[in-house]
Amino acid sequence: MLFAGSSHPLLAEEVARGLGISLGNRMAQTFPDGEIFVEILESVRGKDLFVIQSLARRPNHYLMELLIFIDALKRASARSITAVIPYFGYARQDRKERGRVPITAKLVADMIEKAGATRVVTMDLHAEQIQGFFNIPVDNLLARCELSSVLLKLNLNPCVVVSPDAGSIKIARGYAALLGVDFAIVEKRRLSATQVEATAVIGDLEGRDVILTDDMVTTGGTLCAAAAVCKRLGCKRVIALASHGLFALDALKRIEESPIETLFVSNTVQWGEVDPPSSFKVEVVSVAGLFAKAIHGIVSAESISSLFIPAEKCRPAQ
Repeated sequence: MLFAGSSHPLLAEEVARGLGISLGNRMAQTFPDGEIFVEILESVRGKDLFVIQSLARRPNHYLMELLIFIDALKRASARSITAVIPYFGYARQDRKERGRVPITAKLVADMIEKAGATRVVTMDLHAEQIQGFFNIPVDNLLARCELSSVLLKLNLNPCVVVSPDAGSIKIARGYAALLGVDFAIVEKRRLSATQVEATAVIGDLEGRDVILTDDMVTTGGTLCAAAAVCKRLGCKRVIALASHGLFALDALKRIEESPIETLFVSNTVQWGEVDPPSSFKVEVVSVAGLFAKAIHGIVSAESISSLFIPAEKCRPAQ
């Protein structure tokens, strides 16, 4: 059975359609004092249950709702409970970079496990080592092929994958291997929480189409600064791919004014009641099919790694 938290019902409905099932009946509400209440409205005894909840937009509220949801299912005698978390919030707080700071990603993992989850399915963790914070199985799905496949219609030739900073090198290398092209790295210096400065690029961009890759877009500062320096160094076009579109503050305006031609993001985070206006340079790529296949694979005890399409099927024409 598949249940939807309140953070992303649209994705949950799409995943349910992919599985050929209906979402489970539940009630989730917030009391006037801010407390969250969840009630399961049908029997779940002895069943394998999946709860879809993205920890974005209102991460504290949605995390608490997920914990309460899991607890309700556990107390209703579920056989297994899988937390499907398309965007895993707090993933950037995965280590102690200096003294007297928390490792919040570990705290969140402990809470989800303690609440009663027996498995976690997520997508493109900001730090892959977060999988080790859990003592239960974690499936970290990759949006790589779904996002790469959109490049086929753009006729990019020749092209190079560019990492917008040192922290995204592994992501860029993965895309480059998938597409069968070279990759380059932008040297970035962070000026503040919302401002970054890109100063140089390691790699040859002149006369080539650039594919910028990152796992998330929050303020858009990193991607836009990287796009600007790539343009200065003589690239033809700049296309950007990102797994999670958080778009805080003036991110959409910043992207609109940048050299980025199109930014493709997955639908792990809900935009709101409507899709983004057509004037924005943002296109949303659905990953619901991948989550549906992963859920089916878990229930039928099939390999999850076999879901990922061979690289040659994603490569744009060269």
